[in-house]
Amino acid sequence: MPYCWRMARTFQVTFDARNPRALADFWSEALGYVRQSPPPGYDTWDAFAMDKGISADESEKYDSVIDPDGNGPRLFFQKVPEEKAAKNRMHLDVNVAGHGLPDEGRRSAINPEVERLVDLGATRLEDFDLGDSSGVWTVMQDPEGNEFCVQ
Repeated sequence: MPYCWRMARTFQVTFDARNPRALADFWSEALGYVRQSPPPGYDTWDAFAMDKGISADESEKYDSVIDPDGNGPRLFFQKVPEEKAAKNRMHLDVNVAGHGLPDEGRRSAINPEVERLVDLGATRLEDFDLGDSSGVWTVMQDPEGNEFCVQ
């Protein structure tokens, strides 16, 4: 059988949103991400949109944030007309506590981050403290109702 070298793929995580800019603001603050810079040759995304014939209304339907260190995936936000209707089939886990900490140490690391995210507009849904190697985490929702965990 011939050797087949496969390269890892990059990816982005796409969120459907009622307000892409506001949701991008939340996740930027939540993760320490930054707004993606416009393409080379453009000072702003508005200048890029104008040059490409994209209306202001159309360009407000999209936003994105990126990891400033280039390690995490790009998060892309696109406007959709419908409301979120059910539980996510996929969610993000935001890691704030070291895995080597005992459960009580992990909870003391998680709680301040959960409160910070609540201040940014998230909702705390449920805390899990399993008392074994399964872990400690909090289930939350972002401002548009997308579930995520803080662990």
